[in-house]
Amino acid sequence: MSAPSPQRLRADARRNRDGIRRAALDVFRVRGLATSLEEVARVAGVSKGTIYHRFGGRPGLIDAVVDDLVGDRIAEIIADVESLADPLARFETYLRQIWLLQFDEPAVNDVLLQLMPESRPSTAHCEQASQFAQRLLADAQAAGSVRDDLTGEDLYQLIWERGIIARACDQQSRDSYERRLGFVLHGLRSGV
Repeated sequence: MSAPSPQRLRADARRNRDGIRRAALDVFRVRGLATSLEEVARVAGVSKGTIYHRFGGRPGLIDAVVDDLVGDRIAEIIADVESLADPLARFETYLRQIWLLQFDEPAVNDVLLQLMPESRPSTAHCEQASQFAQRLLADAQAAGSVRDDLTGEDLYQLIWERGIIARACDQQSRDSYERRLGFVLHGLRSGV
């Protein structure tokens, strides 16, 4: 038997890598970034060792997929909110969409909760979301629409808390979760 040609190995390696990426996207999207590498390997049809060989382990795999899992979704929300003129509508729409995304997408929730601080892309997406929220807060406060005593840290903690609630209360319906978001948002308005 002759050894496979180097080009054949590269094509196989590329297929393995692409298959692992697709499996990781599917698994992380449904179960979050803390899902075991064994589960990703099972779905990809490879060994856990292959994941380590191709990505260097969990951090490398997360770095390879987090833009597709999270970055694109956050960018879509930011673009959607940027199109609104009213500062209160921008602020509330952003929070509502981020909070619903945390409910719907465990991987987004993991990024916003900073569960993978060693992942630079994950941290960058969290910072992007947080900085945009703080800008919206400042605009809404300048317009007199949002409480003056609400700080950027408070806002970050509210996003963090909603993520914990979404994770802990997986038995609640999306409609119930969204209904309660309305109460939180109303409480942030000025003059309430």
